[in-house]
Amino acid sequence: MTLRRRPLLAGLVGAFAATACGPDHGGPDHPGAADDAPGPTGTPGHHQPGVTTPPPAAARLAAYRVTAADRTGLADVLYRLGAEAARTRDGESLTVSVGASLFDQRYGLGALRPKRLTEMPAFPSDVLDPAWCHGDLTVQVCAATPERAAELAGGAAAVGGLEPLWRLPGFRPDNDTGRGGRAFTTNLFGFREGAGNLEAEDTALMDRQVWVAPGGGEPAWTAGGTYQAVRLIRFAMPLWDADAVHRQEAVIGRRKDNAAPLGAARETDTPDYAGDAEGRVVPLDSHIRRANPRTPESDANRILRRSYSYRLDRDATGNENAGLLFVCYQRDLELGFATVQRRLQGEALERYVLPFGGGYYFTLPGVAPGARGRLGDSLLAAASMR
Repeated sequence: MTLRRRPLLAGLVGAFAATACGPDHGGPDHPGAADDAPGPTGTPGHHQPGVTTPPPAAARLAAYRVTAADRTGLADVLYRLGAEAARTRDGESLTVSVGASLFDQRYGLGALRPKRLTEMPAFPSDVLDPAWCHGDLTVQVCAATPERAAELAGGAAAVGGLEPLWRLPGFRPDNDTGRGGRAFTTNLFGFREGAGNLEAEDTALMDRQVWVAPGGGEPAWTAGGTYQAVRLIRFAMPLWDADAVHRQEAVIGRRKDNAAPLGAARETDTPDYAGDAEGRVVPLDSHIRRANPRTPESDANRILRRSYSYRLDRDATGNENAGLLFVCYQRDLELGFATVQRRLQGEALERYVLPFGGGYYFTLPGVAPGARGRLGDSLLAAASMR
């Protein structure tokens, strides 16, 4: 983002926080606390839904501080969240991830922290608001309608032992399914969200790029989990809308009508960067060229995006609160999101976006089919053996 534009957007973050934190954006309260029904078990090698499962049209993401007094209380929090997850219907999901701060001295989990889990740093283009960053735990709910997503989020929020830090609703405009069952949508800039994304249906690819496997220096309990990176990004919609389509396409590096790389015919076509060394077709500072330069080395940096748009009421200054609830998953935060983010420094898109919040988290292992147990068992069992 240019120096002139970035202070202007940065000044909007405070007003944004004042409107987005209010009760009108947090969803209705759940009618009662979760019961003690067993939920999905944290079994190494198995996965929670909401990562590779098809994303429905609505979502809510909330971060919390865990206020439980001891490890027994933490177990109760996780088990009750698992019970809420067990109430989801087909096509819905409630996914729980934990932040680095959960592994401090409170619950004796320090030696079990996932190897690559740290607090998300501020990258050069960020203007981070502490009120919108980090957290001991995130709950991502996805459902077919905003009302149902709010209901699921309300159930999670009613679980005792959690203090809300920040929350944001998301939606996927023009949500649809293409051939092969692949879900796609457009973001508020009018471009296909996640074009060129990893194929979540490819289980071998997911095992290689997304899911944590046994070994590799990770604690044994983490197998079947994944690292979650969250970025809350405000869009400068008036500035973007004022640009002609050809200029927008040059910023992204893709056509707006069908998501094909510039100079290609289809979304799945591989751009010819070797034959376009000067960036005459796909500009050198375009988003897709910076994010994935298509070298043998950059293939290991690919991430699984599962993002949603957000749009809230205008703030006190009359500016639109709209942008991207960016969520991605990978086996290694440094190799994945962080490496890509550093490559994006200086990209043309910086002029139109303001990252103001988010964090790094680890998505807990999921349920083993037919197993008895509850969310977080693998972590807590490992802790009890120390």
